[in-house]
Amino acid sequence: MRLTSFAALSCALAVAFFLAPCAPARASGGPVVVDVELMLAVDVSRSMDEEEQRLQRRGYAEALRSTEFHDALKAGVHGAVALAYMEWAGSEHQTLIAPFTLIDGAPAALAFADRLEAAPISRESRTSISRAIQEAVELFPGNGFRGLRRVIDVSGDGPNNAGPFVVAARDAALAQGFVINGLPIMIKRPTTSRWGEIEHLDVYYEDCVIGGPGAFSLAIRAPQDFIQATRRKLLMEIAAPVEPAPTIRRVSAEAPRVDCRIGEAMWRRMWDN
Repeated sequence: MRLTSFAALSCALAVAFFLAPCAPARASGGPVVVDVELMLAVDVSRSMDEEEQRLQRRGYAEALRSTEFHDALKAGVHGAVALAYMEWAGSEHQTLIAPFTLIDGAPAALAFADRLEAAPISRESRTSISRAIQEAVELFPGNGFRGLRRVIDVSGDGPNNAGPFVVAARDAALAQGFVINGLPIMIKRPTTSRWGEIEHLDVYYEDCVIGGPGAFSLAIRAPQDFIQATRRKLLMEIAAPVEPAPTIRRVSAEAPRVDCRIGEAMWRRMWDN
């Protein structure tokens, strides 16, 4: 979509001569143009204990408050992103905690972080990564923004065990031009009391969940990793190149290294027993 001539000229001059980011531009009669539209889709299923949920929420809040994030914003072409935060669990539970919001500097980032910390944290049953992806996709149209990239970031501690097949949901999103990144949470090793978890969740995310140009997955293996990993992830997402880059997810004809239906199989076995 064309920018107004004044906004386009301003951006061209800033980038070409001063190497400084431009203010967010509004397309003529349309949405605000940003570097990326980013949906944070966060697992609140019951397999996530209260400690993990608090660490997860705090990790995102602290990442948004970091000077590294604020500096990365300024380095973008438009110096702004559109950010939303959604919590999800089973097929029927997707809650938008914060709708798409313009983050164009430290004050906006700090306000968004405060909003996250003030919101209550819910816990629901089952794990439907597929419905989280589908719901996220549906929230982008008409959000008031037009990003150079559209990214869905999925974090969680277990495989899909409800709703549509996760690969089908992922592939449908990729066909519409979305990039899906992952943040698998692997703090606690699987036990019989935590049946919904799998040993190699990082591989599951790489082969079954993420995809698109430049897609990546960062595993969290210890509580102290939350803040560092979420900050690093956000920096990578807002600073990622516009040009297509190789995806971490294996996209060859080889079979996935893990059964992408493992979560559904585990759930069936539990009920059969």
